[in-house]
Amino acid sequence: MTHAEHSANEPRIESCPGCKERTVIIYPKFERLWHWSQAGSIATLFFTGLAMNGNHTLISFETAVKVHTFVALALLLLWVFATFWLFTTGYYKLFLPRISGLIAVARFYTYGVFKGEHHPYQKSLSQRLNPLQALAYASLKTIVFPLIWGTGLIYLTYNFWESLPNAPFWLEVIANLHIAVAWFIAGFVVLHVYLLTIGHSFFQGVRPMVTGTEKVALTPEQEAYLERHERWRLVD
Repeated sequence: MTHAEHSANEPRIESCPGCKERTVIIYPKFERLWHWSQAGSIATLFFTGLAMNGNHTLISFETAVKVHTFVALALLLLWVFATFWLFTTGYYKLFLPRISGLIAVARFYTYGVFKGEHHPYQKSLSQRLNPLQALAYASLKTIVFPLIWGTGLIYLTYNFWESLPNAPFWLEVIANLHIAVAWFIAGFVVLHVYLLTIGHSFFQGVRPMVTGTEKVALTPEQEAYLERHERWRLVD
């Protein structure tokens, strides 16, 4: 079997045989604003966090603390608004983990991609995240981000609980946990950027979150609805 034949015969999970792939606006303006604001904030927090820990002296400790605190609180506020938006619009359903197809996607990223295989997941209008992405983002939103915000707020309000027994010890525990979670997020960002280059160029991977458009599978009913009621979302 040739490489081309092998790729053509690979099963595609959650496929839609009767669907037609079209370029559609699927990332709302607020989601793109939230994404890039979050990315810029995380980069700023990491830069100032390294300065606060003495890893570089590009800015003073006092400036790093002020910027770190301001950006963190602003990002937390944005996170609250984004969470509210996810639940009021129903977009939270995109991030619900699902078992179906999870192993196939994990196999692709750990083995298939190095063999030139095609991605086994077919994006659709109702579900643009593959099972692995949904699981990763759900974990970030329900475990990792609450940890980073919680430890940061506890550390920031130390003056209110410094009189408690063993307060200095617990402050050190909180600080170390905060730093550990921050490094985990940094690792996720690096992995996220790396995965953007798999199967296409970096720019092609980033473009959907800039323009809001991406090629997805549409059922005949979905295509007809968009043609009639939301023609502005159809790019081609």
